[in-house]
Amino acid sequence: MSVGVGFIGVGVISDTYLENLNSFPDVEVLIVGDLDQDRAKSQAEKHGVPAWGSAQDVLDHPDVKVVVNLTIPAVHAEISSAAIAAGKHVWTEKPLGLDRESTSALLEQAAEAGLRVGCAPDTVLGAGVQTAKREIAKGTIGRPLFAQTSMQWQGPEVFHPNPAFLFAQGAGPLLDIGPYYFTTLVSLFGTVEKVVATGLKATEERTIQVGPNAGETFPVEVPSTISVLTVFEGGQQGNSLLSFDSPLARQGVVEIHGTKGSLVVPDPNMFEGRIAYVHPFESFGERPPEQEWIEVPQEGPVAGRGLGLLDMVRAIAEDRPHVASGELGYHVLDVMLSAEESAASGEFVTVESSISAPVPPVPVDFDPYASTL
Repeated sequence: MSVGVGFIGVGVISDTYLENLNSFPDVEVLIVGDLDQDRAKSQAEKHGVPAWGSAQDVLDHPDVKVVVNLTIPAVHAEISSAAIAAGKHVWTEKPLGLDRESTSALLEQAAEAGLRVGCAPDTVLGAGVQTAKREIAKGTIGRPLFAQTSMQWQGPEVFHPNPAFLFAQGAGPLLDIGPYYFTTLVSLFGTVEKVVATGLKATEERTIQVGPNAGETFPVEVPSTISVLTVFEGGQQGNSLLSFDSPLARQGVVEIHGTKGSLVVPDPNMFEGRIAYVHPFESFGERPPEQEWIEVPQEGPVAGRGLGLLDMVRAIAEDRPHVASGELGYHVLDVMLSAEESAASGEFVTVESSISAPVPPVPVDFDPYASTL
């Protein structure tokens, strides 16, 4: 038996979701809906989905049990709330919402209705982060002390024909890219207790470089570079750089440093990648020798976007917590909003939310392509 799924929003990212979910036997995409119903029809025909229409058509579909919310971030909470009101579980793209009030209300609404909310990114369920998580649990690098992450490059206006929304309130590198990095860190370390951040704008306006609007300028509403220090309840610290201003392109950097070694974790925007660690020097002469990297084979599910939704569907059937939960998505949002507030005030900001239990691991034998329901 498969669980019926409906999509609201069929933009560019819907392709990878539809490709993956159509390959998982435990779920079945029944309908796609969009403001642009011609686009919904096109995606339905492209991916073999039997029905298409509006958002309301998706909500009204009697066999849809889970709504995939791929709308723009500004309406994430609104659309997810409508799905909950219609009696559907929700999987939403990141971020869960853009403010604490509407997103916390969404989670309360879901809890009262006995429905689940899942939130991207679900890359933390992939073989890359999960293998790294097991290495940390095994004590490979001893007690984790601090993390360093970096995502820096010159910005999306060099490839995106309409990049203004990525520099508007509710976006910027922090809320657009930050969820991948902070979800990974929370998955590894647990609740963030407080943050302090600094931010800057390279310019007050940017210029579109490609497409029909090339040469047009648009305002920069949020910091285009932000550095965030996170302090975790467990005592660990994280230092994260997110920038759309760097001539040097360097993305996907996640390093965990512990008392007995340092671990390289794959790009948190990917489901797999290189995992390796080094041990500290015992002693050396005038110059330190080159450190030996020890490669770690990946184990676990290799899939793509939609893996978190599949885990949620199976978790409902098995009456267990799912990994990429609404609670996790809300805490990550709270961390990022706290970082915004800290960058504006120059002071530490306490993160009021927490996760009630450690983010659960994914079993090594989790097989997305098995029929389990």
